[in-house]
Amino acid sequence: MNSLKLSKRLQAVVDYVETGSRLADIGSDHAYLPCHLAETNRISFAVAGEVVRGPYENAQKEVRQRGLEDKVIVRLGDGLAVVTSEDNIDTITIAGMGGALIRSILEDGLENGQINGSETLILQPNVYEVTVRDYLMTHHYRVTDETMIKENGKLYEIIKAVPSKEAMNYSNQELLFGPKLLSEKSAVFKEKWTSVLNNTQRIINQMEKAQSTDKEKLTELREYSDYIKEVLS
Repeated sequence: MNSLKLSKRLQAVVDYVETGSRLADIGSDHAYLPCHLAETNRISFAVAGEVVRGPYENAQKEVRQRGLEDKVIVRLGDGLAVVTSEDNIDTITIAGMGGALIRSILEDGLENGQINGSETLILQPNVYEVTVRDYLMTHHYRVTDETMIKENGKLYEIIKAVPSKEAMNYSNQELLFGPKLLSEKSAVFKEKWTSVLNNTQRIINQMEKAQSTDKEKLTELREYSDYIKEVLS
């Protein structure tokens, strides 16, 4: 993979970026995403942020090799600390992190004044997608697009959200499964949740056979299992 040929996962993120955006890509690694967007004239400016020196240096090298120093700036820093008000960022991408970490980065960015809640967010959590959607709802963001893809045997969810003037009230079901994904129920969606259901049922069976078990946890898992069955039916 390089900035000319992205992974299927990163290409799904690219597809959600509006033409002319001023982008902050947090956890940019090799800066493949912002470089690709700059080379294809999808963005006017980008900050590629990295907290680890190795990936930061890789990103610098990629930008230099592509001759994109006038469009893509690579900065070393923690989360949204790489963003300044002069950057006029209107779109933030965070891909390949856990949901809890993505939420923490966004909350810290708001608290420290690095973002103001008016930015378009394009997020790809590896796990705990529900906590990302809960953040979006809590901070008056509307999920406009979602997709689920499979690449190299792994399933990924990509979420695009924009600020809403009205409070968003997603149901627990929508927070867990995704409001757009839930309405579409694609083959990949069904594959993911069938796998989760099978794993949950296996744990339930093991707990039921055990001599002593956490009854409260067992009840919780049974309810979770029934929840998934309802959605898949």
